Amino acid sequence: MAMKQVASSAIKALANSGSSSVLTRQLHASPGSKKIVGVFYKANEYYEKNPNFVGCVEGALGLREWLESQGHQYIVTDDKEGPDCELEKHIPDLHVLISTPFHPAYVTAERIKKAKNLQLLLTAGIGSDHVDLKAAAEAGLTVAEVTGSNVVSVAEDELMRILILVRNFLPGHHQVITGDWNVAGIAYRAYDLEGKTVGTIGAGRIGRLLLQRLKPFNCNLLYHDRVKIDPELEKQTGAKFEEDLDAMLPKCDIIVINMPLTEKTRGMFDKDRIAKLKKGVLIVNNARGAIMDTQAVADACSSGHIAGYSGDVWYPQPAPKDHPWRFMPNQAMTPHISGTTIDAQLRYAAGVKDMLDRYFKGEEFPAQNYIVKEGELAPQYR
Repeated sequence: MAMKQVASSAIKALANSGSSSVLTRQLHASPGSKKIVGVFYKANEYYEKNPNFVGCVEGALGLREWLESQGHQYIVTDDKEGPDCELEKHIPDLHVLISTPFHPAYVTAERIKKAKNLQLLLTAGIGSDHVDLKAAAEAGLTVAEVTGSNVVSVAEDELMRILILVRNFLPGHHQVITGDWNVAGIAYRAYDLEGKTVGTIGAGRIGRLLLQRLKPFNCNLLYHDRVKIDPELEKQTGAKFEEDLDAMLPKCDIIVINMPLTEKTRGMFDKDRIAKLKKGVLIVNNARGAIMDTQAVADACSSGHIAGYSGDVWYPQPAPKDHPWRFMPNQAMTPHISGTTIDAQLRYAAGVKDMLDRYFKGEEFPAQNYIVKEGELAPQYR
């Protein structure tokens, strides 16, 4: 029944557009073997250290035996950039592309145009901004991700980063490594989290979990989003809704970025907006690097206007060796790791397998997983 509904929708779209490509791309799966390409980071010697390490090239999300037993071709690579990369060789005839936010395959309009057989783009994790979503929608592609798969992982990581910045942890750790012992060099800018004002920009699944985890620290909690959270959760956490983002930001001792990267949020934190923040503000960003103006953040950290910046997201990814954030003071940056814990990997691997199975059977995905469906973008990306 679901297959008939999808086909009917595709036929209507064809009639309206006059283009045969819409029909072939909106059908979930036609009979026969499919070519599926996965782009993941390489684990090398670390793969053998944990049997549940599935989110890498070697682990291949644990899908190889299952896919190949059904007659499908499964290509996995970490080589994703440039005209001669391994991914580019498979673009013309792949049917499904799987990628992750941790080692994203950037799916541009140009690549979509070349991918004549492409029907489905899956994100193993959360966040599909590595795809040109407008181009995907116009081409009639389905884009989906494993919603909720790593929200706990990211929220926990955000809380850790807040504490690392507030307590000035890293300089003390570096002293141990270098053989130093200078308590004053740490204590002069170490604080308690209790009593501080923490504001999250975005109170979706991750933002709400963060608010719940911050509650026991007796902070003053603020949040900004398109819609208010559930009144009961608001009461439980004591979080206060701030409709005006620019009015909320100067109140915050700590700002946490929890919104998706869209055309509206790209470069949102530029030099002018950062200048309006409280001097000495701490910022945690596990959302997307491109939400921030890279040089503006580096300059504000150097001047001390931003007293500490931590996150695991960069633009582009992997970050080049000369990226300014590598060298700015008072940073606690890491590679993109918050959402790829072993627990998260097992969850998003299972979610990808479930959607592939549904794709082969012509069944609908869980509604919350769709980012692009039948030419429409999910609300958070509009």
